[in-house]
Amino acid sequence: MAAGADRVPDEVVAVRRLSLLVSAVVAILFLAPATAQASPALPTVMASTGDSITRGFDATLFGCFLADCPADSWATGSASTVNSQYRRLLAIDPAVSGHNLNYARTGATMNELDGQMRSAATAKAEYVTVLMGANDLCGSTLTTTADFTAQFHTALADFFAAAPAGARVYVSSIPNLNYLYNLFRTSSTAVSRWRTFGICPPVLGASATVASRAAVATREAEFNNALATECTALVWQGRCRWDGGTTFGYAFAKSDVSTVDYFHPSVSGQATLARISWAQSFWGS
Repeated sequence: MAAGADRVPDEVVAVRRLSLLVSAVVAILFLAPATAQASPALPTVMASTGDSITRGFDATLFGCFLADCPADSWATGSASTVNSQYRRLLAIDPAVSGHNLNYARTGATMNELDGQMRSAATAKAEYVTVLMGANDLCGSTLTTTADFTAQFHTALADFFAAAPAGARVYVSSIPNLNYLYNLFRTSSTAVSRWRTFGICPPVLGASATVASRAAVATREAEFNNALATECTALVWQGRCRWDGGTTFGYAFAKSDVSTVDYFHPSVSGQATLARISWAQSFWGS
C-alpha cells in the first residue's frame, strides 16, 4: 500500500469539524428551553410573521411553483394536510375561525419584522408567530449579530406596546442551513436547483466553501442565541415563548423539503414544522 493511502482527505476533515460545530451549537441552544408557563387564554385573532417559509413558498410543484401558498403555512395555514398552529387552535376554540393573518413576506430579513408585527398589533392579534433569519444568513453580506438583535428587540417592544393586553408571541429558531446542505449535497438535482435559483449562495452556491459554511453556522448560532435571549427576557414577563432550539435541532427528512428548490419546506415539511412548533407553544406543551 502506498504511503499516505490511509490519510483522510482535508475536505472530509473539514466537513467533520463543521458537523461537530453544529452539534455543539445544538447543545448550547437546548440549554435555553422555553420557560414553563401556565397556558394563557386562547386567542381570537392569530397572526404569523417571517419570510418565505411562513408564506408556504414552493411547498408543492403544482400550484406553488416559485410562488407563495399561504394555505400551506405551518403557522396560519388553512390546509388540513398541514394542520397548522391555527388549525390546532381552531380545534380547541372556534372563536379564532377566519382570523388567521399572514404578514410574512418572501425574501424578508429581520429588519422587516418590526413592520410586520406592527401590522399584527394594529389587527389586534393576540397571538403571533415569528420565524425569521434565514435570509439574513444567505445574502452576499451576512447581517451583523448586533443589527439582528436590535431589530428583533425593537419588533418585540413595538408589538407589546401596541398589542392587546395579554398578547403572546411564539419565536422559532432558524432552521439549520448546513444540515440542509449535508442532506442533499450528493444530489445532482438539488445542487442544480440551488444554483439555478441562486439559493443561499454562502451555503449552497457554486462558490460556497467549507469556510463560508462555517461562517454561516457561527452566525446562525449567534442569531439563535439572540432570539432566545431577547424572547426570554424578564421584561416581557412570560409573554414570549422561545422554541428551545427545536426547529434548528430537528433532523428534517428529505421528504420534508420541497422538490421545487430543495430549500423550502414541502407540504410534509410544513406539517412537520407545525407539529414540532405546536409542541413548544403556549398550548401544545
